[in-house]
This record gives sequence, C-alpha cells and structure tokens, in this order.
Amino acid sequence: MILQINGEPRSFPDPASPAQFMLAALVEALDMKSDRVAIELNREIVPRDLWSQTPLKDGDHLEIVHFVGGGSYVLKERGFQPRRTAAKQAAALAPAGHALF
Repeated sequence: MILQINGEPRSFPDPASPAQFMLAALVEALDMKSDRVAIELNREIVPRDLWSQTPLKDGDHLEIVHFVGGGSYVLKERGFQPRRTAAKQAAALAPAGHALF
C-alpha cells in the first residue's frame, strides 16, 4: 500500500484480508505520540477519537502535523531564545495602552 504523507510517497505492507490498516496503526508505525499529532486524510481533519475506526486505502493523501514544545534549559543558558508567539509579537507592535484581544 502506498500512502502520500506530507507530499511524499510511503510504502506500507498490505494488511491480510479482512484486516484493514487503520489510521491509529499508522501513527504507531511512524512512532509518533498521538497526543501531539493532528492528521488530515484526503483533505478532511480526522478527530483523534476516530483514528482507530478510520481505514486507510492505497493512494490516500495524509498531512500530518507533529507538535513540539519550544526551548530547553541548555539552549536558553547559551543565549538562544525561543521564538515569540504571534500574540506576543502582535502585542509588541500594538500602540501603548491598546488591547488587541
């Protein structure tokens, strides 16, 4: 089975019939933490609670976003700063005394 993942073709073994390759099994096969992933299957976002019920087919297109935390003590100690969030950037640009949100 060939799946398009983030624009790249990836090959996976076809499951023995009647078994199906479910979205939850893909996340596990890719060694991703399910609580840090969002998945779009054929242009539709799939809620996490439906992953175990969502079969994948040859040719499916998936976009997978893996969320990561920012910064670490060692990097900060060496002078590297995490990027500002969009809200902090917007607040820095706002006129004094004006709330943006």
